[in-house]
Amino acid sequence: MGVGSTRRLSAVRWGVARRIVYAWVLTIPAAASIAGVMYYLLSSAGLR
Repeated sequence: MGVGSTRRLSAVRWGVARRIVYAWVLTIPAAASIAGVMYYLLSSAGLR
């Protein structure tokens, strides 16, 4: 994105940029959800 935008904005592959932003937005909630499930499973098994 950075190199493409220094040349001209039409050189940026916006589809790739959109996928990168989706990955950024989804990573933290997904990691938090997995951590929450693991904490629940381990604490209910008495391994906390």
